[in-house]
Amino acid sequence: MRDSDGPGDLVTTDGDLRTRQPGWEIFIVLGLTLGQSAVYSLLRIIERLTRNVPLNQQTSTLNQSVTPDRPWLDLTYQLVNIGFGFMPVLLALYLLNQTNRPAGAAIGLDRQRIGFDLRFGALIAAFIGIPGLGLYLGARALGLNTDVQASALADTWWTVPVLILAAVQNAALEEVIMIGYLFTRLSQLRWSPSMIIVFSAVVRGSYHLYQGIGGFVGNLIMGLIFGLIYLRWKRVAPLVVAHTLLDVAAFVGYALVAPHVSWL
Repeated sequence: MRDSDGPGDLVTTDGDLRTRQPGWEIFIVLGLTLGQSAVYSLLRIIERLTRNVPLNQQTSTLNQSVTPDRPWLDLTYQLVNIGFGFMPVLLALYLLNQTNRPAGAAIGLDRQRIGFDLRFGALIAAFIGIPGLGLYLGARALGLNTDVQASALADTWWTVPVLILAAVQNAALEEVIMIGYLFTRLSQLRWSPSMIIVFSAVVRGSYHLYQGIGGFVGNLIMGLIFGLIYLRWKRVAPLVVAHTLLDVAAFVGYALVAPHVSWL
């Protein structure tokens, strides 16, 4: 709860008063993670739009092989990259735990409602997935998006497991930081719910700009929906489940289907 001593004072769950500066903390966390990605994506889309090649004839490649001629080393690179990708998640949870203990329970990332989280997450993924694919294909047809190759890993025994792990890492990173962490801290700065939802969604869309305007709009809409869901149920876990399922469908589905069709 809030104390009347000042806007920077937060009361932890154990009743101790700790002077903090959540505004600077948010700036640093975003600057080290997805906010940094948003800036680079903005520069990337500027670079793409100023080429002499139409946007829909350019390619954005995800999950690339590092050493395709040496699969064992490539696997090591992929696993290390995924492992380090979880570090910002741990950082956000650690910082939240200083003021909202325990952090997992505070943002709904715990084991209290596993069945609900799985079922609701699958429902959210179904609700977003099909329209999202349609938006992507429409944006490409209109020349507003690049050709997104969701997987460029070599065809080995570990390709699918690695893509699934990458999907889990992406989902945890985005939902813990953009929803759980950011909504908590901006609320402590007394931002209104609508301002928080819009800001989070715009940042989410921005770090997908490298894919094109379609990538920005699609993820902006996804961010708005996820924000509204979080405000209603106060749980990040179903959002992580939904995002994981969406990315698994994109990554693994692309790896399995793309070689056999021409429209992906």
